[in-house]
Amino acid sequence: MKTYEMITLEDIVTQVEGNVCSDMDGEKVMLSIKNGNYYNLGETGGVIWDLMEKPMKVNEIIKKMKAIYEVNDQDCELQVRSFLENLISEGLIEKNL
Repeated sequence: MKTYEMITLEDIVTQVEGNVCSDMDGEKVMLSIKNGNYYNLGETGGVIWDLMEKPMKVNEIIKKMKAIYEVNDQDCELQVRSFLENLISEGLIEKNL
């Protein structure tokens, strides 16, 4: 059963081990060895995924995304947090203390 976990701006997130990622036509695709599921993170999700190669604060991810894409603060925060919450529910990333 998937669990829902809220992400705050101060949380530090990082990738979990056991995922095989590849770039396909500008989009990031991934296979989770742990759960056997395939994911298409898309172009924007792939950028976020790459940022989490090492632990990073959520507010830093948002700051970097705003520098890359033309998006207002509220929309960027909402979309990034929602994406990260989905990744946590799938067991693909974790929050670090």
